[in-house]
Amino acid sequence: MSGKFFLDTNIFVYSFDARHAPKQKKAQGLIEKALSSHDGLVSYQVVQEFLNVALRKFEKPLTPPEARTYLDTVLAPLCRTLPTIQLYQQALELREETGFGFYDSLILASALEAGCKTLYTEDLSHQQRIGNLTVQNPFL
Repeated sequence: MSGKFFLDTNIFVYSFDARHAPKQKKAQGLIEKALSSHDGLVSYQVVQEFLNVALRKFEKPLTPPEARTYLDTVLAPLCRTLPTIQLYQQALELREETGFGFYDSLILASALEAGCKTLYTEDLSHQQRIGNLTVQNPFL
């Protein structure tokens, strides 16, 4: 793995899911690599989606203090793409070009805007290329 890479929300969700131990281990490894290499990043959208899931849908939801700690130690250091009108415009263009839903297109736009070479997600087609970005499903 070389160059900047983007982690989708499902990577963070699986990092807490002991019911899927192989996915959990892979997700935790990607997050550790993102933090240690400074090459991994997320957008504000990933932060919002993860906190929503972690506080409401986990088998044992995070408490607000636990969520704040995770935000401060993991998500905030990785969050390097914030919303702009240009980002929304690019997402709309990508939606039209690819046929993906708006939120998937917004993830793609964020990864492209940040100059990422790889998007790690299980939500899109493995090895698909969009511009200079390659989609990788790390759980295959």
